[in-house]
Amino acid sequence: MRLRHLLLPLLAAPLLSACVNDGASYEIDGTREHVLSLIREQPYFWDDTVNLYLVVSRMPACMRRHSLGAGTDKTRVEIYRVPSGAFIVKVGKKMFATETQTCVNFVKMDGEPPEGMGQLMGTFRVDKGELVFVRDEKGGAPAEE
Repeated sequence: MRLRHLLLPLLAAPLLSACVNDGASYEIDGTREHVLSLIREQPYFWDDTVNLYLVVSRMPACMRRHSLGAGTDKTRVEIYRVPSGAFIVKVGKKMFATETQTCVNFVKMDGEPPEGMGQLMGTFRVDKGELVFVRDEKGGAPAEE
C-alpha cells in the first residue's frame, strides 16, 4: 500500500514536466516598475498549444493582464513603440495596441496602422528552451531577460 503512494507521484512527474509555464519581461525605462511581460501557460502536456498573456505594468499606478490568445511554445511576440508612447504587440499575424498610463486600453487591431508600426523595441522568443526578451539593436533602453 505504501509503495503505491510513492510510485504514483514518480510516474506522474514525467507527464507534468512537459508543460510550459514561464515568462519574460521588457523593462521599458530601465526599471522593474515599468514593464511589459509575456506569460506562457500550457495547460495540458499533450497539447502543443500555449496560452499567451501580456502583463502591462507601471507600478504603483497600474497593472493589467491581457490575453493574446493561443500560440505554440515557439511563437515569437514583437513589441513596437509608437511616437505617442503606446505599444503595438505583434503575435504572428495578430496585432494589439496597449498603453502603460492606465494599463486598461488593450485593442485588437485589424491591420498595420497607416502611420506605421513605430520602432521595434525587441522580440520575446525561445532561446535554448527558455523564454527571453531580445532587444532590437536599434531599439530603446536595455531590457531585462
